[in-house]
Amino acid sequence: MVADLAMHLSEAGLNRARIQVEIEWLIHLANRNLLKTNATLDLTEIELLRNVVVNFSDADVEALGALEATTKHDVKAVEYFVRDKLAEIGRSDLSELAHFACTSEDINNTSYALTVRDAINNVWLPSARSLVEKLAALAQQYREVSMLSRTHGQPATPTTMGKELAVFVYRLQRQLRRIENADYLAKFSGATGTFSAHVVAAPDVDWIKESRDFVESLQLTWNPLTTQIESHDWQAELYSAVALFNRILHNLCSDVWTYIAFNFFKQIPQAGATGSSTMPHKVNPIDFENGEGNLGVANALLRHLSEKLPISRWQRDLTDSTVLRNIGVALGYAVLAHQSLMTGLNKLELNEEALAADLDAAWEVLAEPIQTVMRRYGVPGAYEKLKEVTRGKSVTKEALHALIVSLEIPQADKDRLLAMTPGSYIGKAVEL
Repeated sequence: MVADLAMHLSEAGLNRARIQVEIEWLIHLANRNLLKTNATLDLTEIELLRNVVVNFSDADVEALGALEATTKHDVKAVEYFVRDKLAEIGRSDLSELAHFACTSEDINNTSYALTVRDAINNVWLPSARSLVEKLAALAQQYREVSMLSRTHGQPATPTTMGKELAVFVYRLQRQLRRIENADYLAKFSGATGTFSAHVVAAPDVDWIKESRDFVESLQLTWNPLTTQIESHDWQAELYSAVALFNRILHNLCSDVWTYIAFNFFKQIPQAGATGSSTMPHKVNPIDFENGEGNLGVANALLRHLSEKLPISRWQRDLTDSTVLRNIGVALGYAVLAHQSLMTGLNKLELNEEALAADLDAAWEVLAEPIQTVMRRYGVPGAYEKLKEVTRGKSVTKEALHALIVSLEIPQADKDRLLAMTPGSYIGKAVEL
């Protein structure tokens, strides 16, 4: 799936989007007769022009490169490319409508909005959703398997493996909803966002309305107030949300890595695979380690994009241009991490015996329910009594049962406490 990002976020992908924007603006101008030329495009001509985008090829990339070698300007090369396509369909009379009243940034910001939107919706989101769905399936599968919790690294109130995985599912799903509902903004308002050239050329046209109609026709959100550039705030919001999704995944990696280290999860060996060059017994958790590394690289880039892009001097500086070309790299590392984690999750096998043994060695965690029942019935110093019996000590089932029997609480509550084990003390974990 990483390679699929190139369809949108490579230089070729960006140029295809630029051509799309130039062509759609030309069609908008001509067929609304905004300049009173009465030179419209028929349906066949529109289809031929739109097919330039659909059929954008390596030969077109080379043709653009040749034009840019002369123009020394990427967007100007795109304009001339569109003029050439008009000539090919016999409509050179419309050549001056190509790039009419546009600044390069009108084309670029709109193209980035299109390419980032399509990369997120067509590549990143399907990859992320598949990973969350896999995690959700594991959470359901292991929802009843008890596990000793550890808070501050110390034995704590038991849970289930499924509930702990479900925590990550819930966190990740919240971020997916934010990303699914992201706004993709674009401006189309000339050199410094004032429509100045538009108004001089055609003062009777409602250029604000035309700009909005055009941007929204591309299924983007119109930004009415900008400098020469669209302010990139939507990108900062989006990349921050993707980065938070990545941070949650990083947390998952480190937790699962630790569960593997505790032997709570076994890793299904792959035939012929080597875990260590010198230790034949090893099956290393490399998928989760690779995931952590790739998520770190992705977030380093996403963090810089989020911090840098909203900042621009006065009405324009060019510092955004360079960093924008790294969006695909950032998302590529993120998708690569998804693939590593999916591979790792598919190799996991829960070791219920190890989980049960860990629980059976931690009877002290039942101090919490015992003292809570004592408090319910007003037994004085409940917490302190259990602290004295359990803190820093090796606690046995027999010692706890002797304490329970001695308590001045109703027999039914004694019976419930006596029947409890660390593995059964999981509250609403299964339901959750």
